[in-house]
Amino acid sequence: MKKAKSTGRVTIPTQIGFDTETIELIARWGADAIRDCDGTKLPETIKKEVEKVYTTYFLTRGDQEWAYGNQEDLQQFYLMSEYTLAEDSTVEIELLEGYFDQQIRIDERHDPSEWWEVIDRTTQTRIDKEDWKYESGKVIVQNSVPWHEYTVSFLAYAIWDPTQMYNHITNNWGDKLHEMPYDARKPQTRAHMLKILKEWLDENEDCTVVRFTTFFYHFTLVFNELAKEKFVDWFGYSASISPMAMEAFEAARGYKLIPEDIVNKGYYNSPFCVPTKAYLDFLDFQQQFVCELAAKCVEMAHERGKEAMMFLGDNWIGTEPYGKHFEKIQLDAVVGSVGSGSTLRMISDIPHVKYTEGRFLPYFFPDTFHEGGNPVGEARENWLCARRAIMRKPVDRIGYGGYLSLAAQFPDFVEYVEKVCDEFRLIYDNIGGTKPYAAPFKVAVLNCWGKLRSWQTHMVAHALWYKQIYSYLGIIEALSGMAVEVEFISFDQIREEGIPEGVGVIINAGDVGTAWSGGENWSDEKVLTTIRKWVHNGGGFIGIGEPSAYEKGGRYFQLADLLGVDKEIGFTLSTRKYNQTAVEKHFLLEDVTEPLDFGEGMKNIYAKPKATVVHIDKEDVGIAVNQYGKGRGVYIAGLPYSIQNTRLLLRACYFAATQEEQYNRWNTTNPYTECAYYPETHKVAVINNSYEKQHTKVYFEDAHYEEITLDPMGIKWFEL
Repeated sequence: MKKAKSTGRVTIPTQIGFDTETIELIARWGADAIRDCDGTKLPETIKKEVEKVYTTYFLTRGDQEWAYGNQEDLQQFYLMSEYTLAEDSTVEIELLEGYFDQQIRIDERHDPSEWWEVIDRTTQTRIDKEDWKYESGKVIVQNSVPWHEYTVSFLAYAIWDPTQMYNHITNNWGDKLHEMPYDARKPQTRAHMLKILKEWLDENEDCTVVRFTTFFYHFTLVFNELAKEKFVDWFGYSASISPMAMEAFEAARGYKLIPEDIVNKGYYNSPFCVPTKAYLDFLDFQQQFVCELAAKCVEMAHERGKEAMMFLGDNWIGTEPYGKHFEKIQLDAVVGSVGSGSTLRMISDIPHVKYTEGRFLPYFFPDTFHEGGNPVGEARENWLCARRAIMRKPVDRIGYGGYLSLAAQFPDFVEYVEKVCDEFRLIYDNIGGTKPYAAPFKVAVLNCWGKLRSWQTHMVAHALWYKQIYSYLGIIEALSGMAVEVEFISFDQIREEGIPEGVGVIINAGDVGTAWSGGENWSDEKVLTTIRKWVHNGGGFIGIGEPSAYEKGGRYFQLADLLGVDKEIGFTLSTRKYNQTAVEKHFLLEDVTEPLDFGEGMKNIYAKPKATVVHIDKEDVGIAVNQYGKGRGVYIAGLPYSIQNTRLLLRACYFAATQEEQYNRWNTTNPYTECAYYPETHKVAVINNSYEKQHTKVYFEDAHYEEITLDPMGIKWFEL
């Protein structure tokens, strides 16, 4: 007897004129929800075929008649001009050089002398107001110093919503209206926004889920003069600024923000930058405002019997899901785009919501779905990396976005998505909402952001490129599907609260001076002594790349004593270094079957006399371990994401925690496979994270094991 097809937990897009085909795909994929997308509408006939109807609502660009009629209330950026060289005592700076003039308009409503800054970047000094003036798109600086560089930090209006602009350009929408975003902080616009939301909710009775996309401020996305991305920061708050916001900040926090607090030398406070107190205060201030106003929007949806869902993307700024204000919104659900295991965990771990949903790739747009395109390949890769994370903490639903009619033209893709939907439901049902077995210790990732940015690095399309280079991203991706409980802690948390209870291993990674490594936090005596004491009493510390890097007191790694290694920067070339020979065998390397990949690695790392060198990368120490009292330090030169590096990190965690004897519990011997055990449901899953057939031993309790073979990308379930 043929088993009944599983259904539910899947959302698909649709559009007018594609009714019959949509109904067929609803049946094939087992979908129970439909959604519209930017540029599409939902057909009435389809709404009766599903349990949930998601309707996208754009709070700050839903009424373009209002936007065009009230352009003084448009959203704003703080932007910085290009560096301009002074060749004599006067220099002219073109503000829009390098910017897309269809996206931004210089703010000439607010007095430039009050709200802008001109900075001599050679001396890092602010130029007096009397020495510069604004005229017709340029700033003229008098009394400039020849051969110094100057910049202007200026206010500009957003005259094209970044998401609509991206979709417009990508899909060649021609003369379709350029939508402009308006600012919810402006009183008359805020009142109008809530008024039309109420009207919309009343008119759309058949909408069961309001998909807020998202709330009020878009992440920083600025295009260049060629209509290509110039600066993309999924965490950037520079597009949520305005004179009104700055005045409100001063009234609430007791001090005044300056443009440099936002533009930050042209870095715009990217997540790699160590955040200043002013910037952290501004983030918290914006989060409080956004969450309180978002709560009113959600309440209006609830009053009409509708669920409120937030898309974790586009206009998500201020709704930090791991921030202290997020709970106030009272959302029912969060949906976000899944580009990796780490982005899936970023969504699935979100607290204070009833359910989470992952929008899988590829998006049904012509940049993938075209003759010669490979949507199945992209979908396979997306599912393979996300599935590891799903085994640890699944989202409650999955879905897709874009033009369904476009995807339907690729039968092999339709068939593959059907398999993904069925496998997701099987995994979800077998997990049953329970927690999987995890190592007998927690792993804490230490950086400047801590809990606020759990599982988050920088996201967006360029994430995969960075993943090949920066160790930090590879670590987060590896951890997303690893059988360990992970939490994210900050240097401030260590200073104020110490190291959380239950943590057995701390990981610090990244390049010197970045927010991930820690920068000047490593000059703080409280941070250093707290960690040293904790490790000496039995904790484990793993440093990757340039951990604790801050040149001071004769050391480059401030925890060189703990890690057992330091970096030669030229100052100790005259000091002989003898401990540079690797041991023949070590616990960390027992699963290594291929040449180790440290990515860009780290040059000029040398071992301290008492450390154990585990691996030499060419002439530099690639891996070293060090006994530190009752605890251990582990150093790895780099860790881009790969199957082998994931297993190396897992072994490093057990070794650092002094728990090697627990390693072969609910584990596999083949690094291309992983085991997940769910004690409450008595289910065990073994997955194959490769496109080839794999053979492995699976260890259960008490050294008992079974040998199994898994098909490519296969999964095998056991019931105990």
